[in-house]
Amino acid sequence: MPVDVGPVDDAEFELSGAMESGDGENETEPATIDALQEALEGERDRLLRLAAEYDNFRRRSQRERLEAGARGQAELVKALLEPFDDLDRFANVEPSTTTASIVIEGVAMVERKMARALTAAGLEIINPVDAPFDPNLHEAVATTPAASQAEDSTVSQVYQLGYVFAGQLLRPARVVVRQWQG
Repeated sequence: MPVDVGPVDDAEFELSGAMESGDGENETEPATIDALQEALEGERDRLLRLAAEYDNFRRRSQRERLEAGARGQAELVKALLEPFDDLDRFANVEPSTTTASIVIEGVAMVERKMARALTAAGLEIINPVDAPFDPNLHEAVATTPAASQAEDSTVSQVYQLGYVFAGQLLRPARVVVRQWQG
């Protein structure tokens, strides 16, 4: 009489069923046991290979993600090299032959080149003068009285530009907001 020993997995159940259903011939029992053990080893091997494939996929994906990030950073640095070269040339001009207006022109030129390079890379500059105040993009640092009710909650001055990159706010624009005193 069989004794209940708790849950039994399918392989054990088939093995015990094969042993009990035999009609007294011991010749089929070892063959059935060997076939079941062979099937079990085959499944174990298949699962180990599947786990190894998944682990390799995970490592490869992580490496490709890091390489893609490095390529993106390299493209940005490459775009900034030309404005950087201009700064370097500008920093090494002879002071005795340079006027203040040339210095101001040079700085403005480098600023424009840098802004073009960063804009081409996906950077959006937030300069909201006279635009409605948006707390998602602007940070109010001060208020000033509005001349009319139509100017209420609009930006009168920008202390610091804001930036958005790929839909993500990097820095809000720091602004002065008009308020209607009514």
